[in-house]
Amino acid sequence: MTRGVGRTRTSSGGGWSRRRLLGAATAATAVTTLPAPVMPEQAPDAPRPAPAEASPPPHRPSGPRPLYLGTYTSVDGGGRGIGLATYDPETGGITGAGTLTGVPDPSYLAVHPDGRTLYAVDEQQDGSVTAVRLDGHRILGTRSTGGAGPCHLSVHPGGRWLLSANYLSGSVAVHPIDPSGALGERTDLVTHTTPPPGPGRQGPHAHQFLTAPDGGHVLAVDLGTDTVYTYRLDPSLGTLTEVSRARTRAGAGPRHLTFHPGGRFAYLANEVDNTAVVCGYDPTSGSLTPGEPQSTGTGPGTSYPAQFVVTADGAYAYLANRGHNSLTRYAVEAGGARLRLLDTVPVGGDFPRHLALSPDGRLLFAANQRSGTVSVFHVDRVSGGLRLAGEPFASPVAVCAVPL
Repeated sequence: MTRGVGRTRTSSGGGWSRRRLLGAATAATAVTTLPAPVMPEQAPDAPRPAPAEASPPPHRPSGPRPLYLGTYTSVDGGGRGIGLATYDPETGGITGAGTLTGVPDPSYLAVHPDGRTLYAVDEQQDGSVTAVRLDGHRILGTRSTGGAGPCHLSVHPGGRWLLSANYLSGSVAVHPIDPSGALGERTDLVTHTTPPPGPGRQGPHAHQFLTAPDGGHVLAVDLGTDTVYTYRLDPSLGTLTEVSRARTRAGAGPRHLTFHPGGRFAYLANEVDNTAVVCGYDPTSGSLTPGEPQSTGTGPGTSYPAQFVVTADGAYAYLANRGHNSLTRYAVEAGGARLRLLDTVPVGGDFPRHLALSPDGRLLFAANQRSGTVSVFHVDRVSGGLRLAGEPFASPVAVCAVPL
């Protein structure tokens, strides 16, 4: 690994471009993974009651709510910046409200915990991240990520640090966030130089950088090296110290990790080998332990699974399958240690790349890259079932949807 605040020069990754448009697969099956306490089985299609200890659903908002949309601005038919919209929390209907220009290729978005500032990657060769004050949609400034093709960012729960992943150069960066929400100069940059790249890849490809539920550890998912790296984040200096590595099987292509609300398990979407993996997590050491790969329910071949989301009560998980154009629904069992495949649901669009639940958990948004649409589903709290909420909303090269 290399660390510093300067720019690094690494392989562009050849055919593993973030903008690649890929094929499709079909069918469904069910597999479970990771040893866990034995629990009573349920019929695959039986409604699943919410756990007795689950908290009540969040307060239901009234009136239209903000929705922010990420896109590519440098491709044919792409957007002009960050899409602005609102959604009806009851019906799921989306209404366009214009575009925030001046942010190139804002393919991934994240909001500060205080809700005042939006952050966007600028997914270009000279990668950067941009801060936007939501009140008035004012751009607060842009900072270099020190790498190429940043494709993911997240805000540390404490609100002081922005974490970003440079896909093409296989590195992760940390930026400080000042009280206004603006970004300071980068405090650390780590490039993944070991282990060697997986089959068919020319270098590391950092795809995600997120904070574990314990708050002290941050994890970087690297599709190129088939590895999830755990770092300890210094809360005062914003520097990274590696503490653990978790290897997937060779060629899996890990893309996106999502934690169960209990904090002891996480779900990993493997883009290349078309599998999902339940991982154990030790919050004391920060170590992640992948279980056995299991089915995405999309049949033979690869369907390029993109991202998991988990309901706030931890009862259900959903996975976006880009090639299959579907959402896989899993029942979460054994306190998070087991996923039971229930079904796959057509997404109503082409190439679902990003999923997000509304804050109250009653709606699920899917950004469909190739069809340029955002699909919205009603989420049944008891069964976890998904019901399409009308016609998808048209949005050029929609690759991210963030409902507030």
